[in-house]
Amino acid sequence: MSTSTPDVIRIGNCSAFYGDRLSAFEEMLTGGDLDVLTGDYLAELTMLILGRDKLKDADTGYAKTFLRQMESSMGTALDRNTKIVVNAGGVNPEGLGEALHKVAAELGLSPKIGVVYGDDVMDRAEDLGVHDALTANAYLGGWGIAECLAAGSDIVVTGRVTDASLVVGPAAWRFDWQRDDFDKLAGAIAAGHIIECGTQATGGNFSFFDEIEDMTSPGYPIAEVRADGSCIITKHDGTGGAVTVETVTAQLLYEVGNARYANPDATLRLDSIKLRQDGKDRVEVSGVRGEAPPPTYKVCANIIGGHRNEMSFILTGLNIDAKAELIKNQFEAHLQKRPAEMSWTLARTDHSDSASEEEASAFLHLDARDPDPKLIGRSFSNTGVEIALASIPGFHTTAPPQGSQPYGVLVPATIPATEIEHQALLPDGTTKIIEPTTTTLELVDVPDDYSAPPLSDQPTTRAALGTIAGARSGDKGGSANVGVWVRREEAWPWLAQTLTVDKVRELLPEAADLTIRRQPLPNLNAVNFVIEGILGLGVAQKARFDAQAKAIGEWLRSRVVDIPDSLL
Repeated sequence: MSTSTPDVIRIGNCSAFYGDRLSAFEEMLTGGDLDVLTGDYLAELTMLILGRDKLKDADTGYAKTFLRQMESSMGTALDRNTKIVVNAGGVNPEGLGEALHKVAAELGLSPKIGVVYGDDVMDRAEDLGVHDALTANAYLGGWGIAECLAAGSDIVVTGRVTDASLVVGPAAWRFDWQRDDFDKLAGAIAAGHIIECGTQATGGNFSFFDEIEDMTSPGYPIAEVRADGSCIITKHDGTGGAVTVETVTAQLLYEVGNARYANPDATLRLDSIKLRQDGKDRVEVSGVRGEAPPPTYKVCANIIGGHRNEMSFILTGLNIDAKAELIKNQFEAHLQKRPAEMSWTLARTDHSDSASEEEASAFLHLDARDPDPKLIGRSFSNTGVEIALASIPGFHTTAPPQGSQPYGVLVPATIPATEIEHQALLPDGTTKIIEPTTTTLELVDVPDDYSAPPLSDQPTTRAALGTIAGARSGDKGGSANVGVWVRREEAWPWLAQTLTVDKVRELLPEAADLTIRRQPLPNLNAVNFVIEGILGLGVAQKARFDAQAKAIGEWLRSRVVDIPDSLL
C-alpha cells in the first residue's frame, strides 16, 4: 500500500539473485506498506545462463521465476498500489513484457507495463574485442525506469541495468530529480547498493551472525529514500534478522573497489557516507556526495571458454600426501592425451586419531579444461574409476564419472555512453529514447594516501583478526574484493596501519603474487581490498575453491595477528 509523502518514497527489495526465496515477493507485498517493490535477478553468471536459454529458445532469456511470482501476486500489487520494478528481463526484456501481458490477461487484470531495453550490444561485440560472444550487455542507469513510471507504469521490467538503478529510477521519478543532481542520485545509488542483495543487509552473510536474535528467516530490506537523497534502511516489523550500522556497513563493502563507485547516472563517493543507528532496525544513511558519471558504460560480455570436468578422490587415514601422489601419477599415466589444463588440489581436512572416518579423510580434487568436450568427457573421468582396485588403500570418490560441461568466461569492456540506445517502451506502446547524461567525469581512483596517527607502543596478544573485525567479500569479474571493518572507532588507526597490502599477501598466501589494490574508508572504519585475478577468468570458469570469493573475508578474519590488548 502506497505510503508516499512529499519527502519520502519507501522502496523494498524481494530478490537478490535468480534463485532467491520465491515467497519473499508476497511477503514483502503483504508485510507492510511499500511504494515500490524491486527485485534484482541478474548477475554476471546469470546473464550467461539466460543467454544459453535464449540460444535454445528465442522466446526465453528472462527470469522465469518472476513470472511465477507475478501469477500469484500481481493482483495484490495492484490492489496495494505498489509499483513493481525488476531487472528480470535478463537478455530478453521485451519477451518478458509480452509474457506479463499474457499472465495479466489470464488473471483478468490490466496492469500498465513498461519495458526498458537497449542494453544488448551484441552487434558491437567484435568492435569491443569480444569474439564469439554469447551475450554482451551494457549496464544502463535508472532514467528509463523513471520514464516508465512517469508514464503510469504499474510494472517495469528491464534488461541489464546496474543493481542500484532499480532504486535510482523510482527515486528520481518520485522527486523529479534532474540529471545533474549528483549528490541526490548518489544517495539513491547508496540506498540501492545496500538493499540490492536482499537479506545481506539484514543479517545474512554477516560476520557476527551469532549476535542476531532471530536468523531463521531474515526479513528483506527497505530503503526509505528522502527527497534530499538521504535514506533510512529498515525492514518490515515482525521479520527476522536485524538492521544495524554493522549490517549496513558490511553490505556497503560488498563487491566494491575504489572509493569512487561508478554508475551511469552518477558516481557515488563511498568515502562520504555517514551511518547512524536511528532506533531498532533503522539505520540512517546521510552525507552522501556524488560526482558526474564516467563517459563510458560498463559492458559484461560472456563467451564459451571451453569445457571442463572434475573429480574428487577421498583419502583416509595415514600417509595422505603419498596417497595423493600415487593417484595423480596413476591417473595421468593412463591418459591417452593430456587436456589443455589440468590441476590437482589436496584439501587437508583430515584430523589425526579421529573418532569418525569422515574426520579422518582428506580430499584430492582434479579439475580439467579443454576446448574439446570429448577429450575430457566421460572416458576422461572413467580413468579415475579404472584405477580403483590398483591404487591406494581405501580408494573411493565423491561421485561417479560424469561428462564434461561447457564453462563461460566473462570479458569486461566499456563503451561510450553516447553509443548506447537506451530505450523505454511505455504502457501506451510508444518508445522513449533515453539520452545519456551530458555532464561526465573521467573515472580516476581515489589514492590510498590516508595517514593514520602513530600507534602507541603497548602490549599485544596473538588473536584472530575477526576477534575485533568483520569482513565481507565477493567477486568482481576475475577479481575479488575483501572489505574489512573494525567494530570500535578507536581500533580504526590500528586497522589502517596494520592491514596493508603486504600484510594481506602474508595472511592470504593465494594472493601473494597477485596485484592488490587498497582503499581506506575511515568514515566506515573500514579498508577495502581488490585482489586482481584470484578468480581466473570469472565465476563461471570455477578456477578456484569458492569460485565467487564469498568466504575470502571469513578466511582473512580467521588469520592470527598481533592485536593491542586495549582493543581486545
